[in-house]
Parts: sequence; structure tokens; C-alpha cells
Amino acid sequence: MRREIPLIILIAILSLGLSAQNITKTPVKYTSPASGQEMFKAYCASCHGVDAKGSGPAAPAMKATLPDLTRLSAANKGKFPVDHVESIIEGRGLAAHGSPEMPVWGPVFRKLDDHTAAKVQQRVRNLTKYIESIQIM
Repeated sequence: MRREIPLIILIAILSLGLSAQNITKTPVKYTSPASGQEMFKAYCASCHGVDAKGSGPAAPAMKATLPDLTRLSAANKGKFPVDHVESIIEGRGLAAHGSPEMPVWGPVFRKLDDHTAAKVQQRVRNLTKYIESIQIM
């Protein structure tokens, strides 16, 4: 029995190490700037989870715990922090989502939309509106 415990621990440690190493960067796929939900699933869910609670498949490989994006309003006295969320997505003067591991989407959106400012702003606005729409109190 005692010999099994270290083996189980070793397997657990190795599996955690392998999961972090198995994360690969892939080219960003084009999505419609009109659909915040589609963008969230394509760009955010791998880390934040489809449910936006911070439990996406890449979350275990992150150094920091990912926030529950469904509780942003609750954490701000019932008011959704629109400006703050938009600034984080765009990367305006803030570290990318609080960690350099995570992408700043503003430059990515500019490349996707051939540097068209209106489309980039539409993406940021609609992604923010989607996150606002999934708030639970």
C-alpha cells in the first residue's frame, strides 16, 4: 500500500506538468465582430471556460487562478464595470488580464479586422456586452 502512494503522487505531478506542456498556441480564427458569444467561445473559453467561471481546459496551466467572469457585477456592488472590462480586453494601460501569460485582444482584433478601428471597437463592445449578459448576482 505504501508503495502505491508515491506512485500516485508521481503520476499526479507528471500529469500536471504534461498538461502545462501540452498547451499550444494556434492562429486566431476569424469570428464575426457582431457576436460577443461567438468571440467568447473562440477567444476566451480555452482559459476562462465556456461557463466563464475560470475553469477552461488551459486554466490548470496558468500561474494565477482565473477570475469567475460571471461575478464581476457582484464584486462591484451590483454594477458591471464596463470601462474596466473594455480596457482589459483592449490592453489600454493595464497588464493583459492581470498576467502577461494572457493575451491582450486589442492588437489581435486590429490584425483580424485589417486595422479598421470601428470593427475593433465593435468586437470589444460586443464581447464586453456578452460578459455583462452572463452576470449572476
